[in-house]
Amino acid sequence: MADQLAPQFTGAYGHPLVKTPHIDALAARGMRFDSAYCNSPLCAPSRFSLMSGQLISRIGAYDNASEFSAAVPTFAHYLKLMGYRTCLSGKMHFVGPDQMHGFEERVTTDIYPSDYAWTPDWDAPGERIDKWYHNMATVKEAGIGAATFQIDYDEEVAFHAKRRIFDYARDNDQPFCLVASFIHPHDPYVARQEWWDLYDPDEIDMPIVAMGPDEHDGFARRVMDGIEASTVALSDAEIRKARHAYYANVSYFDSKVGELVQTITEAGMLDDTIFIITADHGDMLGERGLWYKMTFFEHSARVPLIMAGPGVAKGSAQNACSLVDLLPTMLDLASGTGATLPAIGMPVDGRSLMPLARGESDSVDEAIGEYCAEMAGHPVFMIRRGDHKYIACDADTPLLFN
Repeated sequence: MADQLAPQFTGAYGHPLVKTPHIDALAARGMRFDSAYCNSPLCAPSRFSLMSGQLISRIGAYDNASEFSAAVPTFAHYLKLMGYRTCLSGKMHFVGPDQMHGFEERVTTDIYPSDYAWTPDWDAPGERIDKWYHNMATVKEAGIGAATFQIDYDEEVAFHAKRRIFDYARDNDQPFCLVASFIHPHDPYVARQEWWDLYDPDEIDMPIVAMGPDEHDGFARRVMDGIEASTVALSDAEIRKARHAYYANVSYFDSKVGELVQTITEAGMLDDTIFIITADHGDMLGERGLWYKMTFFEHSARVPLIMAGPGVAKGSAQNACSLVDLLPTMLDLASGTGATLPAIGMPVDGRSLMPLARGESDSVDEAIGEYCAEMAGHPVFMIRRGDHKYIACDADTPLLFN
């Protein structure tokens, strides 16, 4: 799992420049979902929806300071009941005393606060509780770095995930679900030299759609103001440099995917393993004059979703789907191996994607999104159904795209 990876910036989804050979290889031997969305374009709410199979309004997961209630069952709880060993290596943005949420073991710490440190002071709405890094300073500071906290963290995530794979191969009396959750290519837009050098600076493309503050709807304008894109000008060179670093970090994440696939292969489990590649949300990366996430425009709200392994057809699926669909999909996969499906503890908002993964038809062609966090002002809703996407907020003019 990646953080802030827009599928549009991968080779598997057709970008002519970004190098993602390992993701491309999984897509070539499996199913690529071309209309997969997050259910909320912000780290914690999106991940809580993925884990629970429920929309954020059902579980009260509105922003990065929201507690993920220990009472909410997750796919890790269900898979453990079905006889699976469950392990998390890496980030999941859990807030609150429960830092496991059904995982049998967690082999790394998280990289973000779990202790309500990001809970805002509602008596001081104009004050920030921490350094605000989703602004244009982050774009202007893009470049090459020998090391960052994020690089150090992802090296640890990969190390522990690979070690656990070999542990499972030695003691293979139970099936396993291992989640390796990396923080790249999330900003800061800083990359190591070896990944930076994969790209010619002169070939870095510019955003397709350029828009100024006055051309945006109300919500997008609030986001633009919040990230300071409406007041801080960027040069073409600065935009290209940030995109260069992002592409480099996408390739870095891809290398970690390759390491995990290689480890599974060396452990002799390739023919018995289902791989799922996804992310919590995307990154606008300058499209429409916006950066980071927090909107329901395509580069922010769409996520990569690739499945490969036994029982998965080769091809692409066009039906709209979302991260809440992964819980029922994984339970469907597990029950297909003979495990008994447990009683479902809370309503699930998703549906299994296994018919699509097998290359079959699916009557459902829908994804729903909700956003109630930074810069929203009012709840923002998105529904993608068929060829149309509708975005609504009580404070703003609704938007319809096809």
